[in-house]
Amino acid sequence: MSDYQRLTHEFAPVFNQNSKILILGTFPSVKSREQNFYYGHPQNRFWKVLAHITKEPIPTTIEAKQQLLLRHHIAVWDVIQSCEIIGSSDSSIRNVVPADIAGLLPQTNIRALFGNGSKACQLFEKYTMPALSDFPKLQTIEKLPSTSPANASWSLERICSFWQEKLCPYL
Repeated sequence: MSDYQRLTHEFAPVFNQNSKILILGTFPSVKSREQNFYYGHPQNRFWKVLAHITKEPIPTTIEAKQQLLLRHHIAVWDVIQSCEIIGSSDSSIRNVVPADIAGLLPQTNIRALFGNGSKACQLFEKYTMPALSDFPKLQTIEKLPSTSPANASWSLERICSFWQEKLCPYL
């Protein structure tokens, strides 16, 4: 029996012309899809990490999350536009249609790409990198430890420290 669903990413990337970095995930989790916004699982540490790095309160509303990102020139999106997936399981992802990241880049000032976890980087390298021939400086992605609750081997403090070291030169 297969629990695969064919799903399409239903919400837009967060960015503006001042965005300097792009943080890419894989595909929205069930909780994120329910909330219609990024990193919606209450145990995901993404918003805690960004609040720590930016020295701001942890945002609790979608509007506050968008404002925090844009205020600090951070763009957020996912590598996948649509796929078949079981629940929120990145390891189950198949039949991928990639997001048009090459179409997003000319609308921004992005200077660095970061993947929130190994799977985001693997998917970027497989599906997106070939489409970035017009952006030679953005054909690599730097892997950040995942903020997912499944990444229990990394404490919040350790993730914050690593992310801060990597992102701060661009903020």
